[in-house]
Amino acid sequence: MTIEKVSQEAKLFLTQYFNETDKPYEYLTQRIAQVNSEIDQKGYYTQTYDEIVYGAKLAWRNSNRCIGRLFWERIEVADARKADTYEEVFDYLLSHIQLSFNHGRIKPYITIFRPQQEKKNIIKIWNHQLLRYAGYQTEEGIIGDSDSIQFTKICEGLGWKGARTNFDILPLVVQIGDNHPQWMEIPDDIIPEIPIEHPDYPEIASLNLKWYAIPIISDMRLEIGGLDYIAAPFNGWYMGTEIGARNFADEYRYNMLPKVAEKMNINTKHESNLWRDRALVELNAAVLYSFKKQGITITDHHTAAKQFEVFEKHEAAKGRDVTGKWTWLIPPVSPATTHIWHKPYTNDILTPNFFYQDKSYQPLSCPFH
Repeated sequence: MTIEKVSQEAKLFLTQYFNETDKPYEYLTQRIAQVNSEIDQKGYYTQTYDEIVYGAKLAWRNSNRCIGRLFWERIEVADARKADTYEEVFDYLLSHIQLSFNHGRIKPYITIFRPQQEKKNIIKIWNHQLLRYAGYQTEEGIIGDSDSIQFTKICEGLGWKGARTNFDILPLVVQIGDNHPQWMEIPDDIIPEIPIEHPDYPEIASLNLKWYAIPIISDMRLEIGGLDYIAAPFNGWYMGTEIGARNFADEYRYNMLPKVAEKMNINTKHESNLWRDRALVELNAAVLYSFKKQGITITDHHTAAKQFEVFEKHEAAKGRDVTGKWTWLIPPVSPATTHIWHKPYTNDILTPNFFYQDKSYQPLSCPFH
C-alpha cells in the first residue's frame, strides 16, 4: 500500500471513528494532521489503543461471513504490539486461550501484534487456529483432522511429534522476522475440550469424539485505517453447526455421519430414508448438549439467526446497510427455517475488516528443516 493510500485510509477510518464515538471535531483535525506528519516521516503511523480497539470492533461488524455480529461491540482487545521475542509472543497466545475461555463463559477476544508496515521483526503465526487437531496420512487411512495434514507435516518437520490419535492438539508455531520459526506445546491444563455425548443415544459417546471450546482464528490479516496487522488472532464462540455439521460431518474432515447412523441403528443402504439428515441432526444435538452440560458457551443456528436479525435491525436504526455473504450466513443445517434464507445481501467489502492472506509457511515443505 502506497503512502498516499495509507494516508487516505487513515483519514477515512479516523473520521468514522470520531463520528461514531462523538468526539469533538477539532480533535479529529488535530489527529489527522498528526497522522499525516507521521506517515510523511516513516511511511506509516502508530494507532492509539482506543483506535485499534474500535478498529477491531468495526472489523467484526464488517465481516460479511459472520452470523454473530450482534455482539461486535463486546470484543476485548489485548495490545501486543510491543511483543518482540518468542517468549513474549507465546505468552500472549497462551493468555489469549485462557482469557477468552473465561471458565467456560467464552469472551470475544483479539490479540493484536505489530502491523506489517513497521517492517521490523514482523511476527507471523503459522497456525490456522490457535487450537486445532493434527491430521496424519497413514497406510491404513487418515488419523485425526484431514484438513490439518499439510500443517501437521510442517510441525513434524520442525521437530514436533504427536501421539497420532484423532485429537492431538497441534503446537503453536511462530516466526519473527526471517528467523527460524519456533514451536511450543500448549499446556494440557489450558486446553478446554468437551467430550461429545447424546442424552437419548448413549452409544454415540462410544465414538470417543471431543472438540475444543474456542475457535481462535489466527491466520487472517486485520486491516485498520491503512495498517495491516498480519498477526491478530481473534475468536467469538462456536455455533454448534460449525462442529456438528462441518468439522465432524464433512467427508473431507472427520466424516462421522455413517458411524453416528450406525450407533443410532439407522439403515444406511438407501439415501431415501434420509439417514444422513437424521444422523446430522442428532450429531448437532449431541454437540449442543455436551457443551451446555460442561457449562461452555455455544449457540444453536436458530438462535444465531435470530440474533443476526436483531443486528440487522440495530444497523438499520443507525442508517447503516448490512453487508453479507449469503452462502456463509445461512447455516448448514435447516437453512430454509431461518429468515436469512429468504433475504438477499450485498457482498460489498468494507474496512476495517479481516482478510485472508497467504500462508506463512510453504504448503508442502518447510524451508527451515
